[in-house]
Amino acid sequence: MSLRINDLAPDFTAETTQGTIHFHEWIGDNWAIFFSHPKDFTPVCTTELGAVASLQNEFEKRGVKVLGLSVDSVEDHKKWAKDIEDVGGHPVKYPIVGDPELKIAKLYGMLASDAGNTSVGRTPADNAPVRTVFVIGPDKRIKLTLSYPMATGRNFDEILRVIDALQLTTKHKVSTPANWKQGEDIIISGAVSNEEANKLFPGYKTVKPYLRTAAQPQ
Repeated sequence: MSLRINDLAPDFTAETTQGTIHFHEWIGDNWAIFFSHPKDFTPVCTTELGAVASLQNEFEKRGVKVLGLSVDSVEDHKKWAKDIEDVGGHPVKYPIVGDPELKIAKLYGMLASDAGNTSVGRTPADNAPVRTVFVIGPDKRIKLTLSYPMATGRNFDEILRVIDALQLTTKHKVSTPANWKQGEDIIISGAVSNEEANKLFPGYKTVKPYLRTAAQPQ
């Protein structure tokens, strides 16, 4: 199964380092980031989980709940969390899903249905596709997917930037240009007439007939 933007994020019930969760219920009315890892005690993933732990307050400020997943047991995750804190300097306060039977990795299309039913004996290379970030909206629909190779650490500052853009464009009739950052000019939606744009974005600039820019709305 290939999950696409605007697909309903598959629901599941799973054991995590903070107890049992029912995914959609756990998200509630919040945004969520769900990011996966091929195996515990791997070097790149250790730095990534640590990076997210250091940004916990930034996610919370944006109303974003964080959920990790690794294709190993919850007990292994709890042991790994000590290493993550040692390396990253911050405790892991968000839950990490245990997926020792590979069910959620398959549910999210990160492993093939015939990949087996146990994490025992599998190497990180066997689980290489389990390296995806999903950003999910309060409507439980997928807003973003990013898949990374094992040797390339993820850029969570970029994921925060995208969340800022997603939340802005959900609230206002705007889009964001390439490399946009919080506080920079936005693009006015093509669905907004010039007359409406004059009211919503007084003083807007017409770069091309199809490209109108304005200050970021609050």
